[in-house]
Amino acid sequence: MTDNKGKKRELEGVVVSNSMQNTVRVRVDTAQAHPVYRKVVNKKKIFFAHTEEEYAVGSKVTIKESKPYSKNVRWIVINKK
Repeated sequence: MTDNKGKKRELEGVVVSNSMQNTVRVRVDTAQAHPVYRKVVNKKKIFFAHTEEEYAVGSKVTIKESKPYSKNVRWIVINKK
């Protein structure tokens, strides 16, 4: 059994919305092989991330798991690419 207590996931994505206060929506794209057909399938997921800075739509950012800031916001933006 591994202990991941100090490890928080970091993901890279693109800002798709910045209309909220101190929050941005980040789309993270991942490529996975289909379990039966072995074809590569692109998956998209939206994460809500807390930030104090302004980010333009289309900016590449890195997000990291954090404490809950609200009902949906459980990630923070750590840097811009």
